[in-house]
Amino acid sequence: LSRHPADPESSTKLTRLPCRPAGAQGQHHRPSIEASAPPRPDPSGGMTGAASQAYGEAWYWDERYRKESGPFDWYQKYPALAPLLRLYVRPHQRLLLVGCGNSVFGENMVHDGYQDVVNIDISSVVIEQMKKKYHDKPQLKYTKMDVRNMSDFESGSFDAVIDKGTLDSIMCGQNSQEHAAKMLGEVNRILNDKGVYIMITYGDPSYRLNLLKDLQFWTVKLHVIADRWERSSKKTWDLTEPLPLHDDSTSIINLLGPKPDVHYIYVCIKDNDSARVDLKTEVNEADN
Repeated sequence: LSRHPADPESSTKLTRLPCRPAGAQGQHHRPSIEASAPPRPDPSGGMTGAASQAYGEAWYWDERYRKESGPFDWYQKYPALAPLLRLYVRPHQRLLLVGCGNSVFGENMVHDGYQDVVNIDISSVVIEQMKKKYHDKPQLKYTKMDVRNMSDFESGSFDAVIDKGTLDSIMCGQNSQEHAAKMLGEVNRILNDKGVYIMITYGDPSYRLNLLKDLQFWTVKLHVIADRWERSSKKTWDLTEPLPLHDDSTSIINLLGPKPDVHYIYVCIKDNDSARVDLKTEVNEADN
């Protein structure tokens, strides 16, 4: 157990062995939060190492949140993602944060002008904690719900869904492909036409793009952002500029190299008429 007082959004950080793509065992381990940072999934959909735990089970998360007091944001904090979110989500629109946990992401969005932020999590423990914490903020709503079954929400009732690690956690569990398809099907159902699903993930296009394309729901754009645990002097990419995507993902490998220290951000725009990968974007390269 190690404390990081310099980080006001994380009172406790635990080291874990991440669930990594096959062939990555020789890489260094990133610092992480046992209960707050989802593992890197095995591309095959199976489970490795720490991912043998029950990431899709409510009791598992209930136990974790009973033991944890400090808030933490998975992968990226709001200020880092705000420029991208402003491109796709307007302050007056209704948005859903899935797998919200005890994150302050929604709070930060409200402070930035967003007016209707719905949060769901499979853990009744954390939902009750967050309801009490934000009882005086009507713009923030919290509901216990499984992202694989969001039947309490009407079809087409959201303009945007934001996912920071929820699909990654599902991809590390049992029957991952089946559960991921259920989740994405529900996300598609509750989004209105031209609504946007924004997924922040470790999953590179060779795995995530196939999963998204198989469901034929989306026009997909890809952005990247540096892993916040990395302090690299390498070139980075402008967060607000989509990267060109090819069906075989070779364009991303050519641009970023193998195993880059980035989080991938898939912006999936619901299109009832067609679904495609956006191949028409140009790259805007920026130096640190």
